[in-house]
Amino acid sequence: MAMSDRPDLAAMLFPFVRELMAMERPILEANGLTMWGYSILITLGSEPVRTQAALAEMIGADKTRIIADLDALQEAGMITRDVDPDDRRVRLVAITAKGRRARDRAQAAIQREEERILAPLPAADRRTFLRVAQSLADLTRSS
Repeated sequence: MAMSDRPDLAAMLFPFVRELMAMERPILEANGLTMWGYSILITLGSEPVRTQAALAEMIGADKTRIIADLDALQEAGMITRDVDPDDRRVRLVAITAKGRRARDRAQAAIQREEERILAPLPAADRRTFLRVAQSLADLTRSS
């Protein structure tokens, strides 16, 4: 099989993703969040209540990995973890108003910076890139 004229996807995307993560870190810190904490709040925004195990699966983390992040978010008043009345072994996780405000502030600031980073691209290319990125994210979640 002949070698391709293009680099592998990871080789192309990694420098860009690394730049995005570096851009996000101070924004998240300014809002009292870690990247994992932000991922949790973003996920809770789409579904108001999840079990800890289901939440970990949704963000692609081991359920034991996110316990410290859940503890920190709960201590900061950004989430609640209540016993499920149907199964006392299960904790239901819900975002609070404070968590929504922190998530929304962080997301707005991150997306402003993303627009700045993508600004050199023609508008049609930006729209296409964002549409394809969303399609790839959806494919990844469904596999």
